[in-house]
Amino acid sequence: MGVRKSLLWGCLALTCVFGAAAQAQVDLAPFVQDDSIQSIKISPTGEYFAATLPNEDRSMIAVLNRADQKIVASFQLPKNTHIADFWWASDDRLLFGLAERFGARDYPQPTGELYAMNVDGGRAQLLVGYRVETRTVGTNIRSGPKEERVYAWPIDMLKDDPRNILVGISPFTGDPYTRVDRMDVYTGRRTTVATVPVTRADFSTDHSGEVRFAVGAGSDNQSQLYYRTGRGSDWQLLNHEGQSGRVETPLGFSDDERTAYLRVTRPSGPDAIVAMDIATRARTDVSIDKVLDPEVLYRPGTEVPVGARYPGPDARQAFFDASSDDARFYTMLDEAFPAHAVEVASSTRDARHKLLLATSDVDPGSFYTYDAEQKRAAFVMARRRTVDPERMSTMQPIALQARDGLALHGYLARPRSALAGQALPLIVLPHGGPFGIADEWTFDEDTQLLTQAGYAVLRLNFRGSRGYGRSFQQAGARQWGGTMQDDLTDATRWAIAQGHADPQRICIYGGSYGGYAALMGVAKEPDLYRCAVGYVGVYDLQLMRSEDRRGGAWLRTWMDQWVGSDAAALTAASPNRIADRIKAPVLLVAGGEDEIAPIEHTRRMERALRSAGVPVETMYVANEGHGFYKADNKRAYYTKLLDFFATHLGGQRAAQ
Repeated sequence: MGVRKSLLWGCLALTCVFGAAAQAQVDLAPFVQDDSIQSIKISPTGEYFAATLPNEDRSMIAVLNRADQKIVASFQLPKNTHIADFWWASDDRLLFGLAERFGARDYPQPTGELYAMNVDGGRAQLLVGYRVETRTVGTNIRSGPKEERVYAWPIDMLKDDPRNILVGISPFTGDPYTRVDRMDVYTGRRTTVATVPVTRADFSTDHSGEVRFAVGAGSDNQSQLYYRTGRGSDWQLLNHEGQSGRVETPLGFSDDERTAYLRVTRPSGPDAIVAMDIATRARTDVSIDKVLDPEVLYRPGTEVPVGARYPGPDARQAFFDASSDDARFYTMLDEAFPAHAVEVASSTRDARHKLLLATSDVDPGSFYTYDAEQKRAAFVMARRRTVDPERMSTMQPIALQARDGLALHGYLARPRSALAGQALPLIVLPHGGPFGIADEWTFDEDTQLLTQAGYAVLRLNFRGSRGYGRSFQQAGARQWGGTMQDDLTDATRWAIAQGHADPQRICIYGGSYGGYAALMGVAKEPDLYRCAVGYVGVYDLQLMRSEDRRGGAWLRTWMDQWVGSDAAALTAASPNRIADRIKAPVLLVAGGEDEIAPIEHTRRMERALRSAGVPVETMYVANEGHGFYKADNKRAYYTKLLDFFATHLGGQRAAQ
């Protein structure tokens, strides 16, 4: 199979043996230049590729002839408008969801608008969404049929109906009842085909495009799963979380539609994939792991589940039928792309030609085509040209026990030049969220930047993280500053005990919740960390509660369940209220347009630190949101970040 050796193999010994002296400064270009191909999808006939690309403050989509990769058509969105995702609606019609940068985070958020254009760029039109109130939107988006304050998303592309698709429609209200409409992809006209008796629902269809499952939740956030035998039949409640204690989510149907596959939570341990007999409702576990939640594998070109993947550097695959063609195909991919995670990004209608995406901890990813008849892969393009996988650092999986015995997992990355057994300056990097988010075995910019500067990087999936079962996630509920924080402390001490970290040179750094955890870390453990960095963080839980409770009833319930409602407890767990415990120098960074962690959080934290006499540096950028988006701002931020760490830990600074 033809693959690019430089993308699939580790570095040769001679290229690995470079020392810190050979890298006096860190080149920021690979981490700030937005040269990435966001996504590529092959057309149903295999004649074209469609690719989304960044273009400063907007996105563009290009259609390429697959034979010679020449551009057939392209379309650029207005300023600050981006493509969240896109789909081939038919052989010659593309549909894409729009996104805007609302200050929510460093990447644009979907707006629920759907836009379509022909493969030659013609008949480009906004079909549904809130911005169809005028004839044009921005500079060149044509309006649709009428203004609607709704959020829309594709459910089924109806491969046997080239003119229509099924879309979910959700009104802009706090606790909306969603429905399914059949939509004409040329005119935007819609007809409702299904409504459901539960709010905030997602839907699943059978192989003929009939809506059969709906899963949603009321204002109490208790998951409900409904099923119907076909159009016009009554919805039947299959599972209510409040009664069963579990969450069941539909994944798809078997070939003969006699079996439905569900993802089901368990009282303890990871989720399982369960086969449900449609006639009897009998459920049978078909795939489960001791540690990890499953990632479902589908037969390429279909929505038929065929197995599960359990991710990581030593990923495991499990198939419902180990002797099937599907099992042989996915096994072949794993063998052909060693040390990579490979997914089928898209497929032609007949599944002969597939577009593969191979990624790893050191590789942001490359696309390949695969011809099923010739059993041959061909390189298409890399997602990020400026990233050289041979210079990046691998992420090694780690496992440890928290002080209360809970099993914890994460990753440790070390500079490629580090000697075996060498205790290094360490940066603990808690992820944001915190709930339902996880650090995974994927390319991570911050990890690679920091290892380039000479630091080991510890990323822990503390309780509350996704990927290890519902009970593990729920163990983090109302534990801001509590056991979630203790997990990070325990992991830091584990790294010291294992000889990975120099105990005198450890800092903690994170964004959003990670910023909160960084400041709580130096407050709760003032002698463990030499410094802390809070990036677009939240630091006052009472303020966060008052801001987030303005949403629907479900959001207010979520806040009570997952953050807490006791005013005294929230105050005690707010780092700006306990700044007098902090000894280590702090760097605070915030965006003026941040709507998730408004800049007032950082200003309050700064005032509290200065009042306590704690050394504090700040960086406020007025035109950024919840994470920095513009290349110049990212460069300035990373330069300041490396300067701060170099001052307190002795690592390398950014190249000028």
